[in-house]
Amino acid sequence: MTSSEVWSAETAERYDAEDSGMFAPEVLGPTVDFLAGLAGDGAALELAIGTGRVGVPLRRRGVPVVGIELSAPMAEQLRAKVDEATLPVTIGDMATTVVEGGAGTFALVYLVYNTISNLQTQDEQVECFVNAARHLAPGGRFVIEVGVPPLRRLPPSQTAVPFDVTDEHVGFDTFDLATQQSTSHHFTREADGTWRRDAGRFRFTWPAELDLMARIAGLRLEARYADWDRSTFTGESTKHVSVWRKPA
Repeated sequence: MTSSEVWSAETAERYDAEDSGMFAPEVLGPTVDFLAGLAGDGAALELAIGTGRVGVPLRRRGVPVVGIELSAPMAEQLRAKVDEATLPVTIGDMATTVVEGGAGTFALVYLVYNTISNLQTQDEQVECFVNAARHLAPGGRFVIEVGVPPLRRLPPSQTAVPFDVTDEHVGFDTFDLATQQSTSHHFTREADGTWRRDAGRFRFTWPAELDLMARIAGLRLEARYADWDRSTFTGESTKHVSVWRKPA
C-alpha cells in the first residue's frame, strides 16, 4: 500500500483551474521541449501523470506517452482531453506498478512537479527509482523535477516557510527536520468569500539523496539543471531537474 495521499474527485475537478499558471506557455513549453528531446524516437512513461498537464502536449509533439496514476478521478480528468488508445493510463502507485508490456521498453521515464515527494517514506522513493529503471530500455533516462527544501529560510526554532501570500490564496510549508516530513497548507478564497483549507503531506529529499537512490536502482547521474531551460544548478537554486541514465 502506498503512503501517497489519493486525490479525490472534488480535488481533481478543480486541479487544472487552480494550477493554471503551470499551463502557461513559458512554463510548459520548455518542459515539453526538454522531455521530447530526451525521448527522441522512443516512448515515454509519465509516473503520476495526473490530468495530463505534461503528458498530453508531449503526445501531441509525436512522442508515444503512457501514464501511471494513483487517483482514478485525476485520470478521468485526463480522459476528457485524450482517449485511452492515444494515451494509455494504468491506475496504480508509481513505486510498484508495471505497465503491460512496458518493462525495459521506454526511452524516457519522468516525474514532474515535486511528485516524488508524494511518497512519504524513503523505501517507497527508492522503489520508485527501481520501478523507473525497470521500465527503461538500456541507455534510457529517468527525469525528476523537484524543489530543493527551503530550510535555509527557517529562522531558529521555527518550522514554517510561506510560499504564496495573495488576496486569494495563502500557502506555507511546515517541516519536521528529524523525519524529513513536510506538510503544505493552503487557504484558498472561494467565490462566495469563504475560505477553504487544504493540507498535503510529503517527504522532502536532497539532490545527493536522490543520486544515491538512483545508484541503488542501477542508474547514474547524467545532468542536473536549475530548470527546464538547462540553466546552471547552484547552491541558490530553489529546484532542480535531474537526469539519470540506465547503462547501455
